[in-house]
Amino acid sequence: MPNFTAKDVQALRQTTGAGMLDCKRALEESDGDVERAKVWLREQGLAGAAKRAGREASQGAVALAVEAGSAAIVELRCETDFVAKADGFVSLVDELAQLVAAKGEGAAGERQAAIDDLKTTLKENISVGRVVRFTLDDDSVVGTYLHVQNGRGVNAVLVELRGGDEQLAHDVAVHIAFARPTHLRRQEVPEEEVAAERATIETISRNEGKPEAALAKIIEGRLNGWFKDRVLLEQPYAKDEKRTVADVVGAAEIVRFAQVEIGG
Repeated sequence: MPNFTAKDVQALRQTTGAGMLDCKRALEESDGDVERAKVWLREQGLAGAAKRAGREASQGAVALAVEAGSAAIVELRCETDFVAKADGFVSLVDELAQLVAAKGEGAAGERQAAIDDLKTTLKENISVGRVVRFTLDDDSVVGTYLHVQNGRGVNAVLVELRGGDEQLAHDVAVHIAFARPTHLRRQEVPEEEVAAERATIETISRNEGKPEAALAKIIEGRLNGWFKDRVLLEQPYAKDEKRTVADVVGAAEIVRFAQVEIGG
């Protein structure tokens, strides 16, 4: 019987920053003696992650995966692009995406030990960032796009489309990657954001000396332009700006989309 408890393992992890499994082994190696366990972790190069935990992890890589009836995006964060391009880092984020697509959003936690190992090996603050999973209806198709830069994914998109084919879904995904919409429909934009923007546009228009009689029309025109920057269906299509995305999709329906971009 081990002469330590799960609370002891957690306490050791909090004080050293080492991984849970490493802390458990350290206590096993030291017969439950916490101070000896700390020394063991230092000797193995496993302590010190706590010092890194507070450092900003603004870099990383994203990966996407498609399984039968599901699709996923996973972001793995780190501090530098040098680490983000490392083979082990890129391989792990690919594996996490496959796990999430197959099992669900919580499946990324199954590889926490591997993440902890990378923290130790690469000496950076590394963590799972945004995780997205779509479970697809039988009458839906999924479109994907992954922009790769220096050997790692940096911009991943999923689109669920009903009443269209995979090529159309892919084309929309490519558009999203570079147009970066935040909402599918105008009605989804929070009312408080719209009200705040309307007030800002009104102030700008008045400061420009626009005539009072034309003010309402000017405000609505500028607000429509603001929506076009944010609402997918209203955006000019990237490959043909004379048409909107809604025009391109036609009778098909975009059910939902997701975009995860490093630094976004």
